[in-house]
Amino acid sequence: MLKGFKNFVMRGDIVTVAVGLIIALALSTLIKAFTDFVINPIIASLQGGRSLGLGWQLGHRGNKATYLDLGSFISALIYFLIFMAVVYFCIVMPYKHVQARRGVVVFRDPGPLKTCPACLSEDLPAAAARCRHCCAEQPPAAAAPRPS
Repeated sequence: MLKGFKNFVMRGDIVTVAVGLIIALALSTLIKAFTDFVINPIIASLQGGRSLGLGWQLGHRGNKATYLDLGSFISALIYFLIFMAVVYFCIVMPYKHVQARRGVVVFRDPGPLKTCPACLSEDLPAAAARCRHCCAEQPPAAAAPRPS
């Protein structure tokens, strides 16, 4: 039983995912600090004065519970975009490159799709003979016209 577990854990895919997750967590902390201590003060300074930040007070003045804080939302959006870009360029792109060198295609673009005339689902592969949703027979895919 332990040998099977060891073989499962030591598979290359599991190790790759674990390393990627650890790197993502470390990058998340770094990017969170960047948005909290660099982006947030810049956004708060845009409003000026002694405001709680970029936003509007909906209730009693000075009550943080009724403050609509757009600055924090913009900061979270910037955090998300930076984090996704870092994950893509530091984890996904190198992983695609390594897998391509091994002859494995990952994250490929989806092939051409067609619409089922019976149930109107639009996610059928062009070569499908039956609809995956309603099981209706599909007309054969039209051959691409040849250039003359």
